[in-house]
Amino acid sequence: MNKEQTLEQTDSCTLEDTGCSLVLYNDDVHTFDYVIKALVDICRHTYEQAEQCTILVHYKGKCTVKTGSYEELLPMHTALLMKQLTSEIIQ
Repeated sequence: MNKEQTLEQTDSCTLEDTGCSLVLYNDDVHTFDYVIKALVDICRHTYEQAEQCTILVHYKGKCTVKTGSYEELLPMHTALLMKQLTSEIIQ
């Protein structure tokens, strides 16, 4: 089995999982307002939810900002990365 086949097999298994979390990490670069706006725009948070997540990220170093299937979270993860924010999808 080559590397590409292994990745395809892993992806298909991961896509079936509905218990994933999108975690945002602190980076000490972006402002609170920037992160709040990103969470509202990308994760469809209310302003209050985004503000609370941003505070948790700042003080705890990370926060789960969304849960769902891998397939649902991947576009959000990609959009956060494109805004230079550090995130990860965890099973």
